Amino acid sequence: MLVSRENHPQDTVVKVNNTSVGGGNLTIIAGPCSVESEEQIVSIARAVKENGATILRGGAFKPRTSPYSFQGLGKEALNYLSIARKETGLPVITEITDIRELDLFDDIDIVQVGARNMQNFALLKEVGRFNKPVLLKRGYAATYEELLYSAEYIMAEGNENVILCERGIRTFEQYTRNTVDIACVPVIKKMSHLPILVDASHGTGKHELVEPLSLAAIAAGADGIMVEVHDNPDEALSDGSQSQMIGRYAAMTAKIKRLYETMKEFEA
Repeated sequence: MLVSRENHPQDTVVKVNNTSVGGGNLTIIAGPCSVESEEQIVSIARAVKENGATILRGGAFKPRTSPYSFQGLGKEALNYLSIARKETGLPVITEITDIRELDLFDDIDIVQVGARNMQNFALLKEVGRFNKPVLLKRGYAATYEELLYSAEYIMAEGNENVILCERGIRTFEQYTRNTVDIACVPVIKKMSHLPILVDASHGTGKHELVEPLSLAAIAAGADGIMVEVHDNPDEALSDGSQSQMIGRYAAMTAKIKRLYETMKEFEA
């Protein structure tokens, strides 16, 4: 398999504009669940960059469980993300939900394939032919092998710039939105050369749990984290309960940086 460590012993490093994912680089992807306005995304982009973010996230197309929930601003949000990138220099990542949207992603730096689409094989093939790095999230009930086979679909089409993301799996536990599988990090590191991040925002659904789970991910060897940040979570149009306030995010990233450097010292 193209994704296997046996086939490719050295860690893959995915270069995204002025930053790199994997290969000993700490990646912090931060931003709101949904892009709500130009002012909102630009303001948050500046704040997260000042506090360690290397990539800006923001949802333009939002797959939601309820058809009555906010579905995102679509193309308008993509334009706002482009403005935020010009203002801050941060590469941007956003999720694709439909093959027919792909032509709109020319100005996006990383295409995200969400958990619901992890086994949308037609979509995986299309992003595999698209000349952009892809972040692939693990599905709700996907095994490690299934996650890697989904990545294989992308790589088999010629796109070697794949980043994996653990975002929690569905278990019988009701307290958290999902259950973050920390073991996924060392297992994937053993099985594959692809970089892996952890999204503790979706993994827990609770803002107070994002920091400890993110720190656990770094301690387990993750190449970075993905976190939702909002300037006013109580008024967020989606997932406010799992979003970090700017101040809390800043304190968390300071800890993550210290821990990451400590872990590198241990490895040395």
